[in-house]
Amino acid sequence: VIMLPVLVWTFGIQDAVPILAVAQLIGNLSRVGFNRKEVDWPVVRRFALGAVPAAVAGGIIFARAPAAALVKVLGAFLVLMVVYRHTPWGRSVRLKRAGLPPLGAASGLLSAVVGTAGPFAAPFFLAYGLTRGAYIGTEAMTAVVMHLTKLGVYGGYSLVGIKTLLVGLGIGLVMILGTYLGKKLLDRVPEHVFPYIIEVTLLVAGMLFLIRG
Repeated sequence: VIMLPVLVWTFGIQDAVPILAVAQLIGNLSRVGFNRKEVDWPVVRRFALGAVPAAVAGGIIFARAPAAALVKVLGAFLVLMVVYRHTPWGRSVRLKRAGLPPLGAASGLLSAVVGTAGPFAAPFFLAYGLTRGAYIGTEAMTAVVMHLTKLGVYGGYSLVGIKTLLVGLGIGLVMILGTYLGKKLLDRVPEHVFPYIIEVTLLVAGMLFLIRG
């Protein structure tokens, strides 16, 4: 999430989103590996039912239309999502399995158009009851599904070249080390503290998207 504004500023939106997709694919595969025993596979399967077709549609939209303005829209949504979680209704709502395909559809579309959807899905995965390793591993596997799908679409529109692959690969390899260190830190984080860490991340990401676009 933090990388996206930096990549957009450095490479432009048309190169930044495919580069980030390659990097996130590698990074998320490592997160799945480090948390493989805790992945909730029924959640992944139901999420993918909506995410795959939506990511295809989002990839086509991204290839044909400018998406920079949508980054600001996503930023505003992330900030509002944290606020929502602290309203009376937001504190009591729970996501059921029937809500996973629609969540996947919304996430797949956002991921393909603006580059990332983890912060969008985060509050819903938390509301479903996932936390710590189960949250990290399951969210990462749903991201792998989306990244593979949208990279296929980007490739069909010639948006994935050698530079995209090399830069994305370099970033992704560094992310593996970050994932390993993050896993070590996560094991020391009290379960009740974890949602607040996610919310702070959402707020920071939202403000970055709003300010830097």
